[in-house]
Amino acid sequence: MSHRQALGRWGEDRVARWYCRRGFQVLDRNWRCGRGELDVIVQKGPVVVVCEVKTRSSLAFGLPSEAVGPDKQRRIRRLAAQWLSEQERSTAVRLRFDVAEVVGPEIRIIESAF
Repeated sequence: MSHRQALGRWGEDRVARWYCRRGFQVLDRNWRCGRGELDVIVQKGPVVVVCEVKTRSSLAFGLPSEAVGPDKQRRIRRLAAQWLSEQERSTAVRLRFDVAEVVGPEIRIIESAF
């Protein structure tokens, strides 16, 4: 595993714990299909959150959330639709898309980012 991959995994671990401390249940991590990957999927009540995690060691290249532009957002929406279609759910859910910025020890969750 490269340093960049390890940093990303570390950030995803921290974000999953952040949600758990707030009463969310982790449904999936690093869900993959042929078209891409979803980082963290959590649920609390009827709300399912798909969270794109961006981890950086510094702000030298700008805010991590700036890397989640319109193309990335469309891809995440399509992947979330596929993930939901593969789940056996008996109740309707509300879907929310968050972006998590992890820079050093700091975590910032942007709820309903797109």
